[in-house]
Amino acid sequence: MKKVWVYLVLILLSLFVLGPFLWMLSTSVKPDAEVLSAIPHLFPEHWAFDNYAKAWASAPFARYFWNSFFVSALETVFDLTFGAMAAYAFARMEFFGKNVLFVALLATMMVPGEVLLIPNYITISTLNWLNTYPGLIVPWLVSVFTIFLMRQFFLGLPREVFEAAELDGCGPLRTLFGIIMPISKPIWITSALIKFVGAWNAFLWVLIIANSSDYYTLPVGLINFSSDVGTVYNQLMAAATFSVLPLIVLFLFGQRYFIEGIARSGIK
Repeated sequence: MKKVWVYLVLILLSLFVLGPFLWMLSTSVKPDAEVLSAIPHLFPEHWAFDNYAKAWASAPFARYFWNSFFVSALETVFDLTFGAMAAYAFARMEFFGKNVLFVALLATMMVPGEVLLIPNYITISTLNWLNTYPGLIVPWLVSVFTIFLMRQFFLGLPREVFEAAELDGCGPLRTLFGIIMPISKPIWITSALIKFVGAWNAFLWVLIIANSSDYYTLPVGLINFSSDVGTVYNQLMAAATFSVLPLIVLFLFGQRYFIEGIARSGIK
């Protein structure tokens, strides 16, 4: 009976979490007359699948998809590379002030991102990177959370692996990318998923830096469905649906490694 109650609570929580997504899917196939009906209902009386075609044609979503993928992929690659090197240094190398520096690095996670908007904007403006890909990407090439997550994972690896690599004449970079990386697949995939999803969903920074729709990503592109006269909710939900699909597919492919990476990093 204890397991029954546990699963019952988990099912109810799952339904609570999935509720907004189900409503998004439902609204995306409703005709205009049913979107704001006095009596809301989950399933539409008349299915309007052409909302997806109208939403796609209302803005250059192919360009938005490319921008989102390009920005998210580059941020993820650089974040994993720099994050892994920093994590390896904090986990397996000895240098003066290592613990103090690591604590100071963790302390930056308590600073709200909004506080950094103005100094980052001034820096990007000084470099003439407004409305450019470097302006969108460079400020987010390193994540402290990635460094922390990988460091915790590396600390849990057997010391014998590192000693064997050192006896074979491997330097730090070869040890990290040639030996540690293949046996640390869960934490790499976990860090990549977290970073990619965060970059894909980024809204405020892109809205500030990009003044042209040529550099808009999907979250900013969804603004096309809102104006001073109202919001086209069914097309907005249709666009939101095909915007979130890549993330769902990505998570489904990596969920096994995601759970394992979180569990083995010691912060479960």
